[in-house]
Amino acid sequence: MLPPDESVLAREYLHPNGDIEKSTLTHIGQHSDHCLVDWDGPDDPESPLNWSYWKKFFFTSEIFLLTIAIYMGGAIYGAGTVDLAQKFGVSEVAATVGITTFVLGYAFGPMILSPISELAYVGRMPIYIITLAIFVILQVPTALTTNLGVVIFLRFLAGFIGSPVLATGGASLADVYKPEDCGSIMGVWGVIGTGGPSLGPLLGGYAVQAKGWTWTIWILMWAASLALVVLAFFLPETSAQALLYRRADRLRRLTGNQNLRTQAERDGQHISIGDLAMTCLVRPLILGSREPIIIAWNLYCSLLYAILYCWIESFGVVFIEQHGFTLGENGLAFISLPVGGVVAFVLFLPYINRHLKPKFANGTFTPEDRLPITMLGGILLPISLFWFGWTADASIHWISPMAAAALWMVSNYLMFMSGLSYLIDCYPRYVASVLAGNVVMRSTLGAVFPLFSNSFFHHLGVGPACSILGGVSVLMLPIPFLLYKYGPKLRSWSKYAD
Repeated sequence: MLPPDESVLAREYLHPNGDIEKSTLTHIGQHSDHCLVDWDGPDDPESPLNWSYWKKFFFTSEIFLLTIAIYMGGAIYGAGTVDLAQKFGVSEVAATVGITTFVLGYAFGPMILSPISELAYVGRMPIYIITLAIFVILQVPTALTTNLGVVIFLRFLAGFIGSPVLATGGASLADVYKPEDCGSIMGVWGVIGTGGPSLGPLLGGYAVQAKGWTWTIWILMWAASLALVVLAFFLPETSAQALLYRRADRLRRLTGNQNLRTQAERDGQHISIGDLAMTCLVRPLILGSREPIIIAWNLYCSLLYAILYCWIESFGVVFIEQHGFTLGENGLAFISLPVGGVVAFVLFLPYINRHLKPKFANGTFTPEDRLPITMLGGILLPISLFWFGWTADASIHWISPMAAAALWMVSNYLMFMSGLSYLIDCYPRYVASVLAGNVVMRSTLGAVFPLFSNSFFHHLGVGPACSILGGVSVLMLPIPFLLYKYGPKLRSWSKYAD
């Protein structure tokens, strides 16, 4: 408890009508002159975990909108590479570099921008809005320039500055939803994440047919602008550290008591520039290179991401060259991916409700309980790749490779979402850093594949090329089974895992 006179003073300043501030103030140590500002118990209404259903729903919709607006930026450009190559007088491979640099921006942006959101005096909301505003502005010179080098550079900047939601979006959802509910919400976010790249070729294909490659950039700018308007007016802060920091600052100003501090402020009193660099740059690399669980999942997610961007190019080979689709119709073929994501979610949700939530309720849940659904996804992955590759020929109806693509999305979804949820459960203190490192690795590999995927499918043939990818996925298949068995022991050895 506070000294009686200080407690009364706080109440008089803050709540003259008796409405007591929802804050718990306790002395830290018997002889400390600092007071800790925290939530007023587990039911504090200001905690994002206790928001109403509709407030959570609206916030989640905002994160989904932002995710679509940014994710479609990589794929929508691909629809215009042939037209851009013709107008700039360069090869299609050179034009494709714009995809690579955008995805590389995805890779390195979260290393700096996402961990900053963990700082109490910054929070997540300012990072989202400021970076999105810059992202919108960058689309204008990208569409207006006639120099390919400028296009490539601006695409990298756009990917870099637009990247925070790709890593921090999961942390934001974890801010708002309790662990027993977070898995299903992350699952929906996974569908949205695949819907963005899938929506890009759909909109871009018809736009390029009608107006040329620059309209892929204008569409991206309009989508991001819509997200910016919504977020600028309605996006709330969700970081508990940031919200408590604001509460403590409010209390200090109103009471004059400068000894009121949050735990994050106390921990950060002596943070140097080197410590900040450690948080933003070094920690994701350390976690991604020393923790076997993170290394394993980063490798698996990188394979999934690489195949996704490889398929962005392969669809043109399969559906335009072999099945005679137009550019716009080829975009429609990408609908199979979000359809597969929806099917996967329908499979994923019952597992959460029947197997995971009861374990949360009775206190027996462990992170490894998320892995059985990943094992199923790992089995479906090579099946979908072999199916796609060997039924892509023009002699076989186009519905077969599209169905195989949908099955691949089912496997992708089951593995990706349960894998990321597993990482969040294993490393709850370092969610943003862990996810940032994951984005770095998978985006780096995904950025490389578009450069050679067209030649890869043309020179080898779709069947053999997909067989190679399927063979790699078979080699990766033991990972979730090994983590299911040895994950608890690996976590017990780690100083980062909880």
